Amino acid sequence: MTKPVIYCDFDGTVTESDNIIAIMKKFAPPEWELIKDQILSRQISINEGVGKLFSLLPSHLKEEITSFAIKNAKIRAGFKEFVEFTCNEGIPFYIVSGGIDFFVFPILAKYGSFDGVFCNESDFSGETIKILWPHKCDLLCTNDCGCCKPSVIRKLSHSKESFKIVIGDSVTDLEAAKHADFVLARDLLQEKCLEWGINHKGFHTFFDCIEEIKKRIEVGELTC
Repeated sequence: MTKPVIYCDFDGTVTESDNIIAIMKKFAPPEWELIKDQILSRQISINEGVGKLFSLLPSHLKEEITSFAIKNAKIRAGFKEFVEFTCNEGIPFYIVSGGIDFFVFPILAKYGSFDGVFCNESDFSGETIKILWPHKCDLLCTNDCGCCKPSVIRKLSHSKESFKIVIGDSVTDLEAAKHADFVLARDLLQEKCLEWGINHKGFHTFFDCIEEIKKRIEVGELTC
């Protein structure tokens, strides 16, 4: 039996839609869509693409953008219960996100404490928004990820015997999924897990995630 550790995406996973996309639709000029398409098709790196996206937005809109992001975010059903479940079972639970600090932390604040929250940071001191990258790729990753999820997983240095569960939905989760023992996946990530033969299960709500993990605890595959 192995002990589970959970690494969970934020945008499009904890929230029902991608907060960066919502911000761009609301505030960015039309050229943001080409950059978005280049990111999703992997023509440019996430680091480069997200940096370009936010460079389209003037810093003086900070309060308006922040307020919009927080009010617009809709939390996926069952997330509160999932946080409580992991706490009660003693399962380490990390948020590892390609999102940005100015909306990630305020949105998560009401759900209690996590074992760690890793995301990108923002600088509003210039004319346009600059994204900072405190969790860049380590020497084992050359994908220019921005917030490098595999690097964060390695940095946390859990026992090799731990059972790594990745929860996610999109392009920022693809490399993390390759390092997981089990993936709870939606959308693009689920498609790629099927294509790559990665051990996974689809989900719609966090109630689904609770049930999948409970099953593995009940049959003795996992121990808490």
